[in-house]
Amino acid sequence: MNRRQSLYAGASLLGVLAGLRTVGRAAAEDFEIVKSDAEWRRQLGPAEYAILRGHGTERAGSSPLNGEKRPGRFACAGCDLPLFSSDTKFESGTGWPSFWAPLPDAVSTASDTMFGMSRTEVHCRRCGGHLGHVFNDGPPPTGNRYCMNGAALRFLPT
Repeated sequence: MNRRQSLYAGASLLGVLAGLRTVGRAAAEDFEIVKSDAEWRRQLGPAEYAILRGHGTERAGSSPLNGEKRPGRFACAGCDLPLFSSDTKFESGTGWPSFWAPLPDAVSTASDTMFGMSRTEVHCRRCGGHLGHVFNDGPPPTGNRYCMNGAALRFLPT
């Protein structure tokens, strides 16, 4: 096997493992909103689908929601469940919308060990859409930084 074949085999294996991770997580939880992959593809735009259903990450600094300062709520782009209040949003300097706490009963978490890292994935508790990750380097009062993909959110001004 040459170098190119090895790289292709490794990339294929990562794709299979990522698919198993998504299937395993979805099967382990019962979500209120369950749709087929085709239904999600019809409902969501390409960036929303890649993040919410494919566990992708948008490029840092690419979301207009990162600079959103108006009062309101940030809802799941997949099911419109309110997830975060603008009262908990802060500028983390990371390039992604960041919050120090979600709204009550809005999100769930799961262990994410893809790509050799150990992180805590955050997903919508109603539809299971991938939102981003939570880290313990945020501001008081929680010390948490919910680092969210803007394409996974919709802003609802008050």
